[in-house]
Amino acid sequence: MLGSPEFPLLSRKGDITIGGAFSIHSQISKPSLFFTETPEPLTCSRIQFREFRFAQTMIFAIEEINNSSSLLPNITIGYKLFDTCGSTLPSTRAAMSLMNGQERSTGKNCSSRSSVHAVIGASASSSTIVMLQVLGIFQVPVISHFATCACLSNRKEYPSFFRTIPSDHYQSRALAKLVKHFGWTWVGAVRSDNDYGNNGMATFIKAASQEGVCIEYSEAISRAVDSSEQIARVVKVIQSSSARVLIAFLSHGEMDILLEEALKQNLTGLQWVGSESWITAGHLANKRNSGILMGTLGFTIRKTKINGLQEFLLKVNPSQNPQNNLLREFWEATFGCSFQSSQPQQTQCSGYERLQDIKNPFTDVSELRISNNVYKAVYAVAHAMHNMLKCGKSGEAMNQSCLWKDDFELKQVVKYLQDVNFTLQSGEKQYFDGNGDPAATYELVNWQRNQAGDTVFVAVGSYDASLLNGKQFTINGINITWAKGSHKRPKSVCSESCPPGFRQAVIKGKPICCFSCIACAAGEISNSSSSAECSLCPLEYWSNEDHSQCVPKIIEFLSYGETMGALLAAGSFFGASLTLVVSCVFFHFRHTPLVKASNAELSFLLLLSLTLCFLCSLTFIGQPTGWTCMLRHTAFGITFALCMSCVLAKTIAVVNAFKAKRPSSTVPQCSAAIQRTSVLSCTLLQVLVCVLWLTLAPPYPHKNTAHAVDRIILECDLGSPIVFWVVLGYIGLLAGLCFVLAFLARKLPDNFNEAKFITFSIVIFCAVWITFIPAYVSSPGKFTVAVEIFAILASSYGMLFCIFLPKCYIILLKPENNTRKHLMKDLDSMTSTKRRFEKGWALLLLSWVVYISQAEKSVCSRRGDLEFPQLSMDGDIMLGGIFSFHSRWKEGQHTYSHKPLPLQCISLNFRGFQYTQAMRFAIEEINNSTDLLPGLTLGFKIYDSCGSIARAVKVALALVNGNELVSAPSEEPCERPAQVQAIMGETFSSPCMAIATVIGSFHIPLISHAATCACLSDKTKYPSFLRTIPSDYYQSRALAQLVKHFGWTWVGAIRTNDDYGNNGMATFTATAQQLGVCLEYSVSIFRTDPPDKIQKIIDIIKASTSKVIVAFLSATDMHILTRKLSEHNLTGYQWVGSEGWIFDSQIAATGLHHILDGAIGLSIPKAYVSGMREFMLDVKPLNSSSNQMFTEFWETLFNCRFKKTEVMQRECTGQESLTGVQNSFTDMSLMPIFNNVYKGVYAVAHALHRILNCNKTCNNKAQLDPFMILQHTQEIQFKTKEGDEVYFNENGDPPAKYEVINWQPKENGFVDFVTVGLYDASLPAEKQLILQNKSLIWAQNSQKVPLSVCSEKCPPGTRKVLQKGKPVCCYDCLRCADGEISNTADSITCEQCQSDYWSNERRDACVKKEAEYLSYKEILGALLTSASLSGTLMTVVVAFIFFRHRHTPIVRANNSELSFLLLFSLTLCFLCSLTFIGRPSEWSCMLRHTAFGITFVLCISCVLGKTIVVLMAFRATLPGSNVMKWFGPTQQKLSVLGFTLIQILICILWLTISPPFPFKNFKEFKNKIILECAFGSAVGFWAVLGYIGLLAMLCFVLAFLARKLPDNFNEAKFITFSMLIFCAVWITFIPAYVSSPGKFSVAVEIFAILASSFGLLICIFIPKCYIILLKPERNTKKNIMGKGAPKSF
Repeated sequence: MLGSPEFPLLSRKGDITIGGAFSIHSQISKPSLFFTETPEPLTCSRIQFREFRFAQTMIFAIEEINNSSSLLPNITIGYKLFDTCGSTLPSTRAAMSLMNGQERSTGKNCSSRSSVHAVIGASASSSTIVMLQVLGIFQVPVISHFATCACLSNRKEYPSFFRTIPSDHYQSRALAKLVKHFGWTWVGAVRSDNDYGNNGMATFIKAASQEGVCIEYSEAISRAVDSSEQIARVVKVIQSSSARVLIAFLSHGEMDILLEEALKQNLTGLQWVGSESWITAGHLANKRNSGILMGTLGFTIRKTKINGLQEFLLKVNPSQNPQNNLLREFWEATFGCSFQSSQPQQTQCSGYERLQDIKNPFTDVSELRISNNVYKAVYAVAHAMHNMLKCGKSGEAMNQSCLWKDDFELKQVVKYLQDVNFTLQSGEKQYFDGNGDPAATYELVNWQRNQAGDTVFVAVGSYDASLLNGKQFTINGINITWAKGSHKRPKSVCSESCPPGFRQAVIKGKPICCFSCIACAAGEISNSSSSAECSLCPLEYWSNEDHSQCVPKIIEFLSYGETMGALLAAGSFFGASLTLVVSCVFFHFRHTPLVKASNAELSFLLLLSLTLCFLCSLTFIGQPTGWTCMLRHTAFGITFALCMSCVLAKTIAVVNAFKAKRPSSTVPQCSAAIQRTSVLSCTLLQVLVCVLWLTLAPPYPHKNTAHAVDRIILECDLGSPIVFWVVLGYIGLLAGLCFVLAFLARKLPDNFNEAKFITFSIVIFCAVWITFIPAYVSSPGKFTVAVEIFAILASSYGMLFCIFLPKCYIILLKPENNTRKHLMKDLDSMTSTKRRFEKGWALLLLSWVVYISQAEKSVCSRRGDLEFPQLSMDGDIMLGGIFSFHSRWKEGQHTYSHKPLPLQCISLNFRGFQYTQAMRFAIEEINNSTDLLPGLTLGFKIYDSCGSIARAVKVALALVNGNELVSAPSEEPCERPAQVQAIMGETFSSPCMAIATVIGSFHIPLISHAATCACLSDKTKYPSFLRTIPSDYYQSRALAQLVKHFGWTWVGAIRTNDDYGNNGMATFTATAQQLGVCLEYSVSIFRTDPPDKIQKIIDIIKASTSKVIVAFLSATDMHILTRKLSEHNLTGYQWVGSEGWIFDSQIAATGLHHILDGAIGLSIPKAYVSGMREFMLDVKPLNSSSNQMFTEFWETLFNCRFKKTEVMQRECTGQESLTGVQNSFTDMSLMPIFNNVYKGVYAVAHALHRILNCNKTCNNKAQLDPFMILQHTQEIQFKTKEGDEVYFNENGDPPAKYEVINWQPKENGFVDFVTVGLYDASLPAEKQLILQNKSLIWAQNSQKVPLSVCSEKCPPGTRKVLQKGKPVCCYDCLRCADGEISNTADSITCEQCQSDYWSNERRDACVKKEAEYLSYKEILGALLTSASLSGTLMTVVVAFIFFRHRHTPIVRANNSELSFLLLFSLTLCFLCSLTFIGRPSEWSCMLRHTAFGITFVLCISCVLGKTIVVLMAFRATLPGSNVMKWFGPTQQKLSVLGFTLIQILICILWLTISPPFPFKNFKEFKNKIILECAFGSAVGFWAVLGYIGLLAMLCFVLAFLARKLPDNFNEAKFITFSMLIFCAVWITFIPAYVSSPGKFSVAVEIFAILASSFGLLICIFIPKCYIILLKPERNTKKNIMGKGAPKSF
């Protein structure tokens, strides 16, 4: 035994001995290390009462078992309790002492058994881990009561570990669920910087991210390492954060120091969530801390009661063992006294003080949670021993004793511990799962204040990991106290939750918990808070006002329940009723001459058809169905065809009747049969068209969702639009024919002629239906139907009124005129009228959307076998080298009864020899140099580590100690310098970590050429480690950037299962996550893995969908994996490699089936060292070595044997040449690594050169100190002969530079390593990775970059929507809603366009909304402009004609002055329509309506004046009349002026108060802007329009009354005609204008202006122009005055 023996603090002998390791003290003082004498032992101080209670609980349980007759009868249990001081070094010593005992030697064969059969402890995870690293090798069972690190569940690393407290694997997840349950998505985190805290917090963060919880900060503290400044910094971070919830995954030691600083900085107002380590620590729950910790929540194991424990604890007294220092220390600390008091102020301890009067963590048994774990651990060992010793069934009193045997193995105890399953007296069951863990159940405790003002732990919930997900976490009904004693739950979120109707949009560059709330687009909803996306409503649904649910779209159709539908239905019924009344009148007076003369049969048929016309409009109202759709249009078409047929027949009958009466006329009269046949034929033709329509493509009910997004328009689809227009066109044809015939018959005698009334009705009919076409096409939804019904009713009323009401007037009110004589009067005057059937004309217009070991004081001696270097050379200064000459070793069988055999290395590794040659080359080059270390020579000792960690540590100690058995007699101090000044090696990271841990305390530099693990940069753990290869910290990040560069977001990952692979892959994974790259799988492999594990990896690769594999492997492991992949011919994968294998030609040579072709990865930059290749290939000096290993090397290198064992083998001569030999020794592809060895030797040489003050000579007398060499090596900066700059940063790392290598196969089957890029970590982030413009070869010799994504990129115009339960790389692409865009690929949100902009068709850009207005450039605008100019021109022509013939009677007789004023106003009317065309401006808006209003009033005023003049003129001819003096020319002008001034006044008021203005209408259409003129004042607009209507109606009435005046002079008929057209147009204009959207409303208004203007022009002036130009003979005073005497008015 080396060093002084360690004695237990408390002990008792027994048949079975259980060890105990507890942190009885919390502070440790480390002695100074001088390396010249035996260090002082570690001293621990500051007793922890809670841990002392744990120790006493263990003793209590042992005594209880010893007193039991049912458990281990006749067997006694002893114990040995050690103090770990809460630190790893004392824990290691405790473990060694528990295992070895206190004997200094055990005999010649080292056959002593472990002094304990099981160990209870330790309290901390880190202490437990280091104990297991010692005890686990010997399979000593360790049962911890408080070590919760999830890492301890690894059965492969810790096969003999058990615990009675659940793993943090469950606690961390429970904490995440707790945080999520209370809606805290933005939290801070602080942890112990040890295995417990780091592992627990890592699991919590992972679980929290899955729950949607974000960590604002995550800080680590350590009571052993961190200074007070560091603790203060952490508290400041907490205080300055916005998170109001703090997750404290701390051991109670770290919690103590954190609370001290928190009290200093007054850190209050936070909601603390604690881990089980401190959540029920009674010493924290005091009034001093209540201001900070009140309301704390956290999970702890269930509280229980141990009968008799409190009485046992209160009996503890120093008198039990007066020599025991621990009991005395406990007593002094408890009562504040001293047994050896030397100070007068200090109380003397008597030993009779009463523990009953003390309240501290030792005496407090109210929270027996961890103590119960100790209790259960002891009982678990007892039950396992009971079962193993075959004591019978546990729990029953046995008469026989246990079958005691002295030779049982500890692994048997482990086996029986695994199988224990028992129930304690409290009813609690205890068993272990496959990982040695108990059932994971917790209580959720809340720190509350009781009535006395003390802090108590109240259970408010529970967590049971064995239950189904969703039922694991429960909260009971107890009220929870929150931070600061509040009863209101605190809120801790980065962003407030988005209400329903909004979706989260992650704020760029921030965690997912920080988001903005964007309202769902129209037609999208989110019905839960904090929804990540909005869901599109189904086609027939639409979002409600707050976008929280989809509601059925409003179904729009013209119904009877709405005002418009009711009014139209009433109009229909009224019309039908009126028609029936007329029918009754006609039927009653059927025998009178007027009825008979009006063709009674056709009249009754016409009245029937009109009744059907009125009633067919009802089929258009109500919800469309299959039958109503077919009925409405066909019924309309047929009834109107019947109606027009009747009117046409009546017209023809009238014409023929009068033509037949002419002298010598041979025209036959139109008989009743012919009339019936014509009506039937015309109607049957329409019936035939309708039958074909219903047969081929009938109308059907259709849900129109395209026209309006927020509602469904129920309408009747036409089926065949062509047939619909044929039906309508046929009716128009009949109407047109009627109009022509009736117009030509207008001169027949008044008394009998109804042609005039027919002409009147057809004019109204045509005006209505011509206006109907643009209104029908432009009106949306139900307004289309309303327009059609309006047209039906208007035309039906027109015919009813015009044809039948005048006759009813005579029949009912003027019966005296209803005689044959009156009807036949003036028949003879027909002979004086010429028959004119010469010409006809018609008018049409149109408009259409991411050890130290102690030496014994007596002598410095070496233990174990001597280790001799494989290669050595003497020198003034010695360097060490550790390389792997072999790659594997044979596992020995350890019996622990005989001295183990030396490690047997196998599988020669030429790479190790190459590294040796590189080191020798550098040393010889330095020894031959006159510039570096002149006069001094460097020597070396090089050892083989076989790649084994154990052997690497052994040879490292051999390099430091030398091979002397005794270095100094006992009376001399143990002082001696290290045998080497620096060590070169090792190749792999894990051996380097072990070597650096051993030699780090001696500050001997260890310089590695290939160990890249980022963990080696930690100077607190590895203070003397340096390296000439960059840290994987940079390589891992570079690989992640490389993967991201090529767009691979879905990759697989394989790593070496050691420190190199695990640490490297962990950094890669974290960086990849930050860059948006996801790992589909991450598996590990090691060269010693069984075949079935490697096969599982193959199966995982086969089943994966990712086509890129990131391999963070050592060359050895990659070689094994490649061979296995070749067996399965697993090709087609793109490999991304680490520098461990990417430029290894051996792997490339064994890459069968071209599996790795196209591989890409990072390599340290290529290097060339002149002379090195030649030196390395000179192997004869190696053969001169006497070491047997070099014989093996020579035989393997040249494939021969020095001693032949087989006939076929070639005999070695020792003079073989490497010429023609091709193997891994002659392969120089690893020259960059050889250069790293070279640079490492030179770094030490330059440091020595500086220390020895070398110039031309060096100071040989200077004492070399390893620490000084280490310091100078870290500070050197030099250039090699090739120009490479060498220096180390503060972590002992060189600058991080890599080359990007691509495997490009050549025609001869070899692989060329082509440099295709560079990575320099010293550059800015965006310039670190540079790829050259070289063609890359990808997997399977492809020239195309492979694709490896979980989901294809979302193109612009779409946004990503994460797939539930999958990584962030797996998503769906959702098209942006209307008015939203995304202009980058893989956008996570769509942005709303501004109000003036709209999304384009691809949704990737906001384009200016189309500004819609009626322009001159479009067809509709051009047509209307043409019509306006045509009308103007036509008016000017008429004015010219009138001016030219101003002296003729017809011009003079028709009031020439008013005529010219009327023509002028008509010209203005035509021109004012142009102000409605073009982009609305402020002036045009004011001008268009006012100009329209004034010009039309002027026009109607003139017409009104002319009408009054006509009436007055004929009244003046009556005897004794003097009426013309009241309406002479002056009065006419004044009337026109007066009527016009009123309109001007209205317009001035309108423009003054609220004028029209240009307005951008965004509401009508979402995708375009309607530029329109807002009325300003709607009252003003309708006042202008109403005034015009008033004048027009007055004019119409007066003209109608004057219709009976003589034909030759009377223009009242023409005025009546024009006013009828004017009123029909403007009455139709109102519903068409209101229902027409956008520019169509303007077009309708222009159409109305033009139609009414043309009506006035044509009806009033064209007939006169006809006479003036074509019938000048009638333009005489005589002809004008030639009619008979005026009729009475």
